[in-house]
Amino acid sequence: MAITDWPADERPREKLLQRGAGSLSDAELLAIFLRTGVRGKSAVDLARDLLTQHKGLGNLLAADQPSFCQSHGLGSAKYAQLQAVLEMSRRHLRENLDRGGAITSPRQTRDYLQSRLCHYPHEVFACLFLDNRHRVIEYEELFRGTLDGASVHPREVVKRALYYNAAALILAHNHPSGVAEPSQADRAITAQLKSALALVEIRLLDHMIVGNGEVTSLAEQGEI
Repeated sequence: MAITDWPADERPREKLLQRGAGSLSDAELLAIFLRTGVRGKSAVDLARDLLTQHKGLGNLLAADQPSFCQSHGLGSAKYAQLQAVLEMSRRHLRENLDRGGAITSPRQTRDYLQSRLCHYPHEVFACLFLDNRHRVIEYEELFRGTLDGASVHPREVVKRALYYNAAALILAHNHPSGVAEPSQADRAITAQLKSALALVEIRLLDHMIVGNGEVTSLAEQGEI
C-alpha cells in the first residue's frame, strides 16, 4: 500500500507536522528524507530495509559514498543531499555556540561534539579551543586512530592551544563501539593533558566521550 493511502495521522510527513519530529521513528524520519520508495515498497518499507542493512541510523549516516550508493534506492544525489543536511546541522549547532557567547550550556556543547564525532567508524580526538571568557575560538580534530584507539600527543595539543592563544580547552573523542564509558586509557591521557596544559596556564575544562546517542563528561564525574 502506498503511503498516500495510509490514514493521514500515520503518514510520516503529516505526523511530523502534527506532533513534531521527535514523535517519529528512525524509519519514518528516513522515509521523509527518501521521499519515495521503490517498486513494491513504500518509502517507510525502504527506510526499514536500509536501517537493517546498515545496522542502524548512525551507521547509515556515517557510510562513505560507495557503501551508501550500493544500497537499493540510494545514489549519488541522495548521498549529496544527506551530506548537505548533516553539514547544515553541524553549522547550526556551531552558530548556536558562537551566538551564545561564553559556553554556559553543557547540553549545547554535547550536541555539537556529538554531531561532529559520533558517526566516525574510527576513533577521532578533537579539541574545542576557548578564550578567557570560555567563548569558542576553534574546533579542531587533531588525532585519528583505529577502532582500538588514537595516539594522543600532549605536546601537539599544547602547541595548538598556544597557536590559538587559548585560555581553556574542552577535549572530546568518540568511541566507535557506541559505548560512552571512559576507559582507563581515557582517564590517563586526560590527567597527562591537564598537567601539560597547566604548565602554560591553560585550563582543561572537560573531556567528553561521545558514544551512540550519549556523551559522558569526565568533569561531571569529578575526574577533572
